[in-house]
Amino acid sequence: MKEKFHPAYHLIDVVCACGSTFKTRSTTQGDTLKVEICSACHPFFTGQQKLVDTAGRVDKFLKRYKRPQA
Repeated sequence: MKEKFHPAYHLIDVVCACGSTFKTRSTTQGDTLKVEICSACHPFFTGQQKLVDTAGRVDKFLKRYKRPQA
């Protein structure tokens, strides 16, 4: 590999808006990286994700394509 061609790859702290922190490696400048959401507070990973159907699209689909009872 060529010398002085690749950026520095160093250990940084990732700080989430929820207060959670963890360490990772990155080529970004600085020692910290601030993020808005992480696996500790994301609804998909915490199990709090909900399907919001404000326009009634799911009910409309189910009514249209409902199988007849045999």
